[in-house]
Amino acid sequence: MLSNLKEVVTRRCLIAPLRLEDAPALQAITDASVTSRIHFLREPFTLTDAQALIVIREDGQRFLGVWDKKRLQLLGVVGVNPRKQHDIEIGYWFAAFARGRGLATEAVEATVAALVRLCPAHPIVAECRPDNRSSRRLLARIGFRPTGELGERPGRILLRWDAHFKARIDVC
Repeated sequence: MLSNLKEVVTRRCLIAPLRLEDAPALQAITDASVTSRIHFLREPFTLTDAQALIVIREDGQRFLGVWDKKRLQLLGVVGVNPRKQHDIEIGYWFAAFARGRGLATEAVEATVAALVRLCPAHPIVAECRPDNRSSRRLLARIGFRPTGELGERPGRILLRWDAHFKARIDVC
């Protein structure tokens, strides 16, 4: 299912499955500011760790690179992971130099849209630490809402993407 997720192009980014030759770039952007927040990333994050994330995984989890449009510089990563009950989980991290420019919002929103087209019957979820305000704001901007449930990982809350988010009109 997720193996059909190929390339997504946005105004400023190219989002595509990571390849083994991308491992040095992945290692370079996955510093302690990332590994301290993502439970499955080791510190220090080595080239071997990067290669292990990139290989095709039996569980269907995929890691997509977020590149500048000319694919010269890796800006970040968006992970997609099939979960129980047909949910698809999305997660992400971005290089320190790419943060604060709206690139993560652009890339994650485009990836969610691609997932909706590819797997319309599968709910899309994200897990986030309650104290990670930047990530919670990003997820809220693109239509994720807290479910009131705890995430599968300790210390995280579960958010679900609301398919009707863009079409709503709030009346005062």
